[in-house]
Amino acid sequence: MHHTMDTHNNNRLYGLDTLRAIAIIIVLIYHYQVVVSRENVFGFMSQLGWTGVDLFFVLSGYLIGNQILSAFAKGQDFSLKLFYIRRFLRTLPNYYFVLALYFIFPVALSGTATAPLWSFLTFTQNLDMRAGETFTHSWSLCIEEQFYLIFPVIALLVAYVKRSIMLGWIVIVSAMLFAIFLRGFNWHAHGEAAIPMQSFMEHIYYFSLTRFDELLPGVAIALLKNFHPDTYAKVIRKGNLLLILGVASVSAMFYVYYHYPYGTSLVVVSTGYSLLAISFAILVLAALSPNSLLHRIRIPGAASVALWSYAIYLIHKPLFQLLKAPLTEHGIDIHDWLGVAIIMAVSIFCGWALYFFVETPFMKLRARFFPSNNKTVTPTPLNQQAV
Repeated sequence: MHHTMDTHNNNRLYGLDTLRAIAIIIVLIYHYQVVVSRENVFGFMSQLGWTGVDLFFVLSGYLIGNQILSAFAKGQDFSLKLFYIRRFLRTLPNYYFVLALYFIFPVALSGTATAPLWSFLTFTQNLDMRAGETFTHSWSLCIEEQFYLIFPVIALLVAYVKRSIMLGWIVIVSAMLFAIFLRGFNWHAHGEAAIPMQSFMEHIYYFSLTRFDELLPGVAIALLKNFHPDTYAKVIRKGNLLLILGVASVSAMFYVYYHYPYGTSLVVVSTGYSLLAISFAILVLAALSPNSLLHRIRIPGAASVALWSYAIYLIHKPLFQLLKAPLTEHGIDIHDWLGVAIIMAVSIFCGWALYFFVETPFMKLRARFFPSNNKTVTPTPLNQQAV
């Protein structure tokens, strides 16, 4: 998940790094409870850490939306083919590496069932996925990859059919309303209030059409930034107000989700994910505002964790599964701070190793041969990498 802006250091957006680092850390906290401890080691965050994925969605929506829409706004010669090549070089190497581990060590790593290999290779395993299966945390990558395939095509169509920004806004709002409707419909169609966990995960939590809308608030920020620069500038000036609003609305959503895990009532199931994504989008706006604390305060290590977040996301869950037994056998309590620290540290270290040994060589290759999504561009030096 979850893509990085690793240009010159002085050009890094520290606010976005902070948000990405928070996203990966709360996902680790959540999966620690699900896979390792089976109990709340981190208080309420153990229950709510799954929302880190929603934050990743908003960040991805913004970063990809900004890449494509800024090219349109500047009248650059955007190439769909180059965009796909750059995306695949960014996302596939790490993913296929971890996928290979799952298929090489099925006994150690697998869950209750495993989707066919072709569905993993094509990022479609989330369309028929149940909780407890092998590599379930890849569901969010499926939604992102599907989004990368479809979004630029829709954006190009909107641009060619009718060069109207209003149409772009209508598409975003309609798509979000469609997802809200579909979640409500699936809630009714698959067991309503007593919705069993498996059915809920399959039809609402993992399913592309019921979660893709969370990338759209990020796209909306990119649309605002590139096609309504005056409005965007006005909004961005109120950085700390955005930060307060963002924290307040995320807290409100956390309160709701703490009392209705994942959303068990119709209202929460249908609107909750959209409202959560909009709340995170307010924080992303705060992160983009030079006036806000989120933008200005540089948290030590956040930039590195943000850079490695995609690799950490992929590798942490299999490691959690593998480390549990040996630590317990050696008398280390996995519910205690030492056990937690060891498992978390190993996961972050292995995420770094995956980033360094697998992701980085491909990113260098990409910077060398495919430096941009636009057809006419001069190659970038190797030490600069775009999103």
